[in-house]
Parts: sequence; structure tokens; C-alpha cells
Amino acid sequence: MRPSLRTLLYCILSLLVYPDTNAQNTHIGFRFGLANYQGDLQERRFTFNQAKMVGSIGARYDLSEHLTARGFISYGTIKAADAENKNTSLQQRNLSFESRIKELELSMQYNIFSLNDQWWTPYAFAGVAFFNFKPYAFDNNNNKTFLQPLSTEGQGFIAGKDDYKRTVLTIPFGIGAEYALNEDMRIGLELGYRRTFTDYIDDVSTNYVDQAQLLNARGATAVQMAYRGTGPYPAAGALRGNEKNKDGYYFVQLTFTIRPYVDWYKRTSGISSFKKQKRVGCPGSQ
Repeated sequence: MRPSLRTLLYCILSLLVYPDTNAQNTHIGFRFGLANYQGDLQERRFTFNQAKMVGSIGARYDLSEHLTARGFISYGTIKAADAENKNTSLQQRNLSFESRIKELELSMQYNIFSLNDQWWTPYAFAGVAFFNFKPYAFDNNNNKTFLQPLSTEGQGFIAGKDDYKRTVLTIPFGIGAEYALNEDMRIGLELGYRRTFTDYIDDVSTNYVDQAQLLNARGATAVQMAYRGTGPYPAAGALRGNEKNKDGYYFVQLTFTIRPYVDWYKRTSGISSFKKQKRVGCPGSQ
């Protein structure tokens, strides 16, 4: 598609008045939707059951017509409970958790189509992130109880079992689609999975520790939170979780992106940045 004379003139004037045109490629991004968890307390690989809200804010920079660098800060909640599963053995175990999550994501996005030529594009993204979690549950008196200090699987007092870290590296990746409302605003939908390197998002990973040993080391609350099922406390060494499969989580979010840059030509000519032009971008600048 050949650029119009009007578009070329606008770009030339922008270059003359603002030599640093990188601002034209910078966008502010917002995401809002649902977060869910995948691990020992969730038998389904993907489900909206028990999903909670998550929101994100960040910035994006168009390196080219197809490649975008992006960074986001996300905050939300994930949770799961054995009682919500159909598996009777999980129901009998009766464990549960909830956690606020904080994530710093740095990733690259590849747009299949150029938004200089079309008004929408599917895309894929991948990157790295740091993720912070702090699992808690509610005891028999409905008191909020943080689980890591209780060492429910013997972390910190059993030889070879160290306390798990609550800030870990994760690999975010996924797919999405964007539609350009005009030159400066885009909306979309994104599905992103987080591959983590911890199996303790839910405070469940390996085996039950000896009840008397846990009681002596961490107290009665630790024993109560380590096993909340029916029947006697399991024998030491009985399986509590599956450490071979690391925990994960995923976001399903609506996205909104806006370019805060207002160029000289639009300010002086009275052209609104919200007016839909024939092209999304400036030829040669993206």
C-alpha cells in the first residue's frame, strides 16, 4: 500500500520538529482479566473454575512492523481447593491455598501482520519474569494462616529440605490478537501461560512429614494445616503432592494500548489522534 501525500508530509514535519521519533513507537499498555493456577490442587490443565482477577500495567516499544519489546507489572490472586475437584482422593485430602501474586515481565511480541497495512493481527510472545507469591489458607477457626513459616513438609528442620523461595524466575509465553482502533489505540485479547521453577505455589510438593516431629518443630497449627482431610494423619513419607510436575499459572486478559505521543503536525493542524487514518503507522518509522 502506497502512503498518501498527507501521511508523508505529516511524517516529514514530525522528523523536523522532533528529531527523536522513538516516542512514536512507545505505547502504554493495560491488561485486565482472570488468573488461574495449575498444580497439585487443580486436576484440570485449563479451567475458569476458581479463577480470580488480575490486572497489569506496562509499556511497549515497536522495534519494527512485526516485533515489539514489552514490559508489564501484574498483580492479582490465584487459589485452589481439593474440595472443588471431582477426584475423591483429592477431596479427602482437603487441602487449599490462596495467594496474592506479583509479577514483573519482560518479553518480546511478534505480530503476524503489520499494523501499517492491516487493522488487526494475531501475535505470539515469550520472555522472562520474576514472580512473587505468599500462600495462605484458613484454619479451623477461619483465621488466615500463611503456610511457608509452618514448614508443612519439613522444610527447614528436616535434613535436605530447605525453605522454598517465594520470589522465583518464570517463563511467560502465549498468544493473542490486537485490533487497532486508530493510529494511537489498540484493543485485544491475550492468553499467557507462566512456566515456573517451583512446586510450592500451593505449599504442596512431596511427602507428609512425621506428625510428632512437625508438632515439636512448628506447633499444632502446622499439623492442622499440613493435613486437613478426614481420618487419621497420614504416615510419615506418604505422598502429599507430585514434585515431578512444577506448578504454573496463566492469565486470560483483555488488553488496551495507547500511544501517549502527540506529534507537532496533529497539534497545529487540528487533526485528532483519535481519527482513524488509512494507515496505522508512519512509513519508515516503525
